[in-house]
Amino acid sequence: MDTLEETLRERGERFHALHGGPGAFVLANAWDAGSARLLAEAGFVALGTTSAGLAHSLGRADGAGLVDRGETLGNAKAIAVATDLPVSVDLESGFGEEPAEVARTITLTGATGAVGGSVEDATGDPAAPIRPLAEAVERVEAAVEAARRLPFRFTLTARAENFLYGRPDLEDTIARLREFERAGADVLYAPGLPDTEAIRRVCASVEAPVNVLAAGAAARSTVAELGALGARRVSLGSGLSKIALTHALRSAREITEHGRLDGLTESLSGSELDRLMGHGA
Repeated sequence: MDTLEETLRERGERFHALHGGPGAFVLANAWDAGSARLLAEAGFVALGTTSAGLAHSLGRADGAGLVDRGETLGNAKAIAVATDLPVSVDLESGFGEEPAEVARTITLTGATGAVGGSVEDATGDPAAPIRPLAEAVERVEAAVEAARRLPFRFTLTARAENFLYGRPDLEDTIARLREFERAGADVLYAPGLPDTEAIRRVCASVEAPVNVLAAGAAARSTVAELGALGARRVSLGSGLSKIALTHALRSAREITEHGRLDGLTESLSGSELDRLMGHGA
């Protein structure tokens, strides 16, 4: 039987190779072990976690610092062991103010069974939501150094969060991504880009693979179209977890507001779900 280290080496190399193109692959974001197994059964080649999906599953708001590092890494471990797919973890801002704490977060992530992770340049402070560039670069450098010390290939994604925090400055976003690339990030990511021209410009401005979030203009494109713009990875973010909660709420309201129960017949059967949950067992 392969050792855990051999498994991580294989998954790490497999995940890294997916970013080489041609075209783009889809990183499907799971929010728990069950959703991970369903996504593996659906045929995705790699999984991500989702901070929003995890927060909502715990009954908390996303982006408010209400989910701690231990909960995030516990969720990542559950997802990583649920299937044989490589997993990348949404590590938000790295769970620490100092670069050394960001590095520790990467080291701890390497012990979950995940082979990738992302670090943002957001602060969590509504008054000053984006870190100064020099500070953000220091944190990426620390994350990269920690990733390189792991005994397997760990794909580090650096995120520029401008467009998610009311700073629609494409030039600054590109400048940040270029600096993150110089700092050694394996993948670059600017969620919330407003249109396909912005996606094209970002992809053309850097050498490293670019992840595009399937939201807004990107969600109105196909994976092939995003690949043609230069994207190498398309992540689903909290999209699928929000769909699951949306359908559950709609069905619940049909019951409480109209007394209708027929929506309960539109689900997969228990036996079918049991079979699907057996994937990777």
